[in-house]
Amino acid sequence: MATSPRLWANPPGNSPLPLPTEPMFFSSKELSKMDFPKMPEGECLGLAEIREYIGNFTLENGKLVKEIIDLEKRRPLLISGELANPYRLCDLMAPEMPLIPVRLEGICRTWADNLDSRDIKPGIHHVTIVRSPGWWERSFITLLELPQMKKMVSWLDGPNPNTWAPKRLAEGVIRLENDMDLIPPELEDISWDGVKEKVEVEMPMANGPSIDLSLIMVPINTRSGCYNSRGRVIRCAHYPQTEFHENMFRRGSSFKWDQMLTYL
Repeated sequence: MATSPRLWANPPGNSPLPLPTEPMFFSSKELSKMDFPKMPEGECLGLAEIREYIGNFTLENGKLVKEIIDLEKRRPLLISGELANPYRLCDLMAPEMPLIPVRLEGICRTWADNLDSRDIKPGIHHVTIVRSPGWWERSFITLLELPQMKKMVSWLDGPNPNTWAPKRLAEGVIRLENDMDLIPPELEDISWDGVKEKVEVEMPMANGPSIDLSLIMVPINTRSGCYNSRGRVIRCAHYPQTEFHENMFRRGSSFKWDQMLTYL
């Protein structure tokens, strides 16, 4: 594993890959793997419990996260795309922050239906979130103070102000996850009747509690939403960005974001 965020691969044409495959602690000078603490008990965690859990992750030097950064003013942010890539975080001059695995249930990561041309022409698609009943996959959360959070979300806007907004979800589940081998459903596991998609395989049993959704800020593309592939959602887990853009993406075909997700 690269120990410097500047050595972490970040090919714009396939953004945001590659993402971490384990919990990590980011700083502008060094990346550190982290060991999981004991999984909390209970069904749904509040803010104090989330801070306690994340604070007890152990870095490679033996220090705990809570010994390095003050978590008392920090709140959870879902980082499902570029904002979880260490190279990009270095570009953003992000503060020291933990990258903590979570499991998404009933919601999925998909490509936003607008392009960011700052890195490559014609541009890259950032990752947004939409509903997907029966779906599961891994993603990440971090803890940031509100000004830091606003700075990172506003970066997604680029030259188009107010394209992205931090929202709190009113559907789906975000839960703690320590199984880094968790695999989402295959494309063949999703049926389509012309109106609705259905995941035909059973969701794995939970191995961590959920997090109160009212606590987690989620960056959502509110300009045009996400790509509409003849009524179906294109999941990041099934289509890397280059394949999606070259073989599927066509301008003018999109789901409106507030039709694809309910929020608080």
